[in-house]
Amino acid sequence: MNLIDFLNSSPVNYLAVATLEEQLQAAGFYKFDPTKPMLDVKPGDKLYVTKNDSSLYAIRLGSMPLGESGIRIICAHCDSPTFRIKPNPEILMEKGFVKLNTELYGGAIMSTWFDRPLSLAGRVMLRSSDPLHPQTRLLHIKEPLLIIPNLAIHFNRQVNDGVKLSKQKDMLPVLGIINDQLSYNGLLLKLIASHLDVAAEDILDFDLYLYDTTPACEVGLQKEFISAGRLDDLSMVHAGMQAMLGEVVSEEKTKELQRQTMVLAIFDNEETGSGTKQGAGSPFLSQVLRRLVIAQNRSLGLNSDPRDDFYRMIENSFMVSADNAHAWHPNYGEKMDPTNHPVLGGGPIIKVNAAQKYATDADGAAVFSEICHRAGVPYQRFVNHSDIAGGSTLGNILTSSLPFRGVDMGNGVWGMHSIRETGSIKDQEYVIRAFSEFFWG
Repeated sequence: MNLIDFLNSSPVNYLAVATLEEQLQAAGFYKFDPTKPMLDVKPGDKLYVTKNDSSLYAIRLGSMPLGESGIRIICAHCDSPTFRIKPNPEILMEKGFVKLNTELYGGAIMSTWFDRPLSLAGRVMLRSSDPLHPQTRLLHIKEPLLIIPNLAIHFNRQVNDGVKLSKQKDMLPVLGIINDQLSYNGLLLKLIASHLDVAAEDILDFDLYLYDTTPACEVGLQKEFISAGRLDDLSMVHAGMQAMLGEVVSEEKTKELQRQTMVLAIFDNEETGSGTKQGAGSPFLSQVLRRLVIAQNRSLGLNSDPRDDFYRMIENSFMVSADNAHAWHPNYGEKMDPTNHPVLGGGPIIKVNAAQKYATDADGAAVFSEICHRAGVPYQRFVNHSDIAGGSTLGNILTSSLPFRGVDMGNGVWGMHSIRETGSIKDQEYVIRAFSEFFWG
C-alpha cells in the first residue's frame, strides 16, 4: 500500500491499526491473543498482537535464540493531534444551529482547523451479552459532516497579528441546523447508529475524533512533496510496515530465514505523553517480549533461564525510534540551528538533544548512519536552536523501561502538528530503503 492510500484509510489511530492488521494478515501473519497462553514459536514464525485496538506489535522470528541475537526493533506512533468528541456533545444554539462539544487531543496548531470539511472516525462500544466485554465497532464517516467556521476579518481586524484561541469557545464544530426531519435529542448517537446499522440504545460509549476529509495529495512542480494530515507519524508507521513486509527487498531475501528477529512496535498516545496501557510508557511490549523468549526457549528445548535470556536479548538489541523531524523552513530559516539544516528530500534525519529528549547518542547515530550508507541513502542531522525548546518522542520513554541501544530519527516535515503537514516523496522512498536494510541487511 502506498503512503497516500495508507493516510486516507487511517484518519485516526484505530483505523490505522485496522489497516495495518489487514496488511499483516494478507502477508501470512497470525494474531496472538494475549489473554491466552503463547504457543511455542519457531524460526520463521510471523505474528502480531494489538492492545486496546490502537497499538500494534508485529514480529518476524529469526533463526537465532533471542538471548543471543537480540531483536531489531522499529518504533513509531499512530496518533496525531486532533479534537476528541466529549460525552453528551450536542450544543443547541439560537437559530437552530447544533455544535459538538470537543476536547483538544495533543498539541495541534488550532487555527489550521478552521474552515475545513471535517468528519468523524474512531471506535464505538456496543452492548453485548458480557458486560465486561462490550462489542467494538470501528466508525469511519467518509463524507464531510462538520466545519469550524472562522470569524470574518471585519469582526476581528487583528486576526493577522496573532489571536489567542479558546479551545472551549472557538474550536467547536458545527454539525447542522435543526429542522423538522432532524431531532436534537441524541443527535450524534442516532447518526452513529445509522452508519453502523445498530440500535442507538445499544451504543454504550465511543472514542470519536475529528479529521479533515480532504485527501492526501502530491504537490510541487515535479510532484516532489506530499500534503496530508497525520504525516507525523503515519509516514514512519507506513515505512516500518513496508520494511517489515519486505516490499523493497528481493523475493529471494524474504524467503531466506533471517538470523535476527524483527519487531515493529506501533504505539498510541505519543502526542499526550505515552503514559497509557497502549503507549510507549506501558509494560505491554516488555511483557510480550518476555513471553516470546519463554515460548522460543521452550520450542528450541533450551535449558537456559528465560529471565536471563530476556536481559541478554535487551543488551543485544537495537531500536530505531521513528518520529518525524523538523525540516529547514524556507520562510523561517532563523528558527533552525546555525549549522544543522536538514531539508526536505535530503534523506532521514538523526535527531540529537543534549537534554536527552531523544534517545540518540554517538553510538546510536553511528549505527543508523552506517545503515543508511549501506542502503545507499543520504542522511541528515537535526539539533534544536539553543534558544528554542524542542519536543520529545517515544524513544527515551521506551528505553526508560527497556534499555535498548538506539537512535531517534524521522523524515523532515513542514508545519508539524498542522491539520495538513508537508513532506517529501523522495524521503519516504529513502526511509523505506533504510528500514529495510536495518531489518533484512
